[in-house]
Amino acid sequence: MTGSTPAPFTADDYRARMERAARDAADAGLAGLLVAPGPDMVWLTGYTPTAVTERLTVLVLAPGRDPVLVVPTLEAPDAEHATGASALTLRDWTDGKDPYAVTAALLDARGRFGISDNTWAMHLLGLQRTLPDSSYASLTDALPMLRAVKDPAELELLAAAGAAADATFEEIRTVRFAGRRESDVGHDLAGLLRRFGHSQVDFTIVGSGPNGANPHHEVGDRVIQQGDMVVLDFGGLRDGYGSDTTRTVHVGEPTEEERTVHDVVRAAQEAGFRAVRPGVACQEVDRAARAVITDAGYGEYFIHRTGHGIGVTTHEPPYMIEGEEQPLVPGMCFSVEPGIYLPGRFGVRIEDIVTVTADGGRRLNDTTREMVIVD
Repeated sequence: MTGSTPAPFTADDYRARMERAARDAADAGLAGLLVAPGPDMVWLTGYTPTAVTERLTVLVLAPGRDPVLVVPTLEAPDAEHATGASALTLRDWTDGKDPYAVTAALLDARGRFGISDNTWAMHLLGLQRTLPDSSYASLTDALPMLRAVKDPAELELLAAAGAAADATFEEIRTVRFAGRRESDVGHDLAGLLRRFGHSQVDFTIVGSGPNGANPHHEVGDRVIQQGDMVVLDFGGLRDGYGSDTTRTVHVGEPTEEERTVHDVVRAAQEAGFRAVRPGVACQEVDRAARAVITDAGYGEYFIHRTGHGIGVTTHEPPYMIEGEEQPLVPGMCFSVEPGIYLPGRFGVRIEDIVTVTADGGRRLNDTTREMVIVD
């Protein structure tokens, strides 16, 4: 791994994001956005509350108005130290006061607002009770592309996270698999991700033998055996941005059928990647990968979408799935991860993170996609 971490985001970066989000809200016919603690708030302000509790914290963005962060008084000192704090106004409320009334004073009483998907139901219901003529739409529905197009600094962070995941794979392929539990290898993966700079490990899937036919098996106590195919899917956050890669290894020499299935998935992954270019609908990436698997006779065993977006979370819009007509735009980042899953036998998945460039796509994972033999 080479290169340095980009300079931290500044208050001006967060101000520009909030201004753009407010404009996007207006363009979508919304009176504004209400953003609860979570990835959207981190991306827009740089603020992460030390604890998410029943006390209301919400960022209010509206076209033509200054951003306002409503926070409990006891959390205001932490909010004031957030990088984006100077780009917004803090409005605190004390216990015993009605936080929904405080927030309602900032809103159009008859407005329709985009609201972050992870907002607690009690807070949404509290706002609806206070403003009975208001209405709400989830941000995923109302502004699905809010965080989808990454700027150059974000792309550098995603590339660094991808390189750390690649370094993790290069190390894990040298360890002993046979005779060890899946959970042991999963522990190794988590340790390596942290060694290579990850502050957060989101998942370490180790699906050996028949467990590999379950795409989200994670890890178990099954002892990995000679002759097993093993799906390794792992990732998390490094400097606030996500990694996610999958490679499928084999313990000892594979059978001809296992090689064939792996080759089909590898060809499908390549086809999905080759379909990436500006203006192409997201669903075309899925179609390209799926056609290879279907033509090889394994269509019924490819049981999930081809990809998902990645950024400050490891799963976010856009999604590479049939029916998604959103055009690809330079700066979008997402996985391309077709798979074949033969119930009770084994599975194969190969995954890279890809970013859309001016004339095609660029992989952010560079480890071999050939069959890797492990001990």
